[in-house]
Amino acid sequence: MLRQAFRAAPTKQISSRTASTLISSPLRTARPAVQQPLRSAFVQDSIPTSSRVAAFHATGSKAILPPLPQAVTGDVNTPARVPEPSPSHGSYHWTFERLISAGIVPLTMAPFIGGSLNPLLDGVFCAALLAHSHIGWDAMITDYFPGWRVPKVRAALNWTLRIATVMVGVGLYEFETNDVGVTEAIKRIWKA
Repeated sequence: MLRQAFRAAPTKQISSRTASTLISSPLRTARPAVQQPLRSAFVQDSIPTSSRVAAFHATGSKAILPPLPQAVTGDVNTPARVPEPSPSHGSYHWTFERLISAGIVPLTMAPFIGGSLNPLLDGVFCAALLAHSHIGWDAMITDYFPGWRVPKVRAALNWTLRIATVMVGVGLYEFETNDVGVTEAIKRIWKA
């Protein structure tokens, strides 16, 4: 593509007359050829636009969801709907999420720094990791699948997340009680 562009460049030479009109004062009226961008004065468009665009994209663009209806509810003076206050959403939810995220960092390092493998500390780490993952996936579902647009998909994904969270929780419990535990498994993998 670049070779074609460079080959096309010398075909249109800039003449001294064109150069003088490009440099001329803005008060003088310009000819229609000079009003085009400088690129067209130097380079001939020998490459079709579809070829230039297709060179940088591997696949075509497709709409995942159908387009929204072009309608406005209410008018300019209608206030936005205020959601009902809930202790599981809003600032309480955000504070809880940040506390869990910040708490995972010391819980990750504590068993390795302290040198002792405490099953209680390991269980708290698994519970915090499970809650952190559930909150993160729930936020992703809430952001990318709005309930007013795709209510059935949203409900299915929420139930899938709940079932997966319970299954992972049961799996972590079994791994902690009947096997070596997460911290010891990480230690063994690290030394392998």
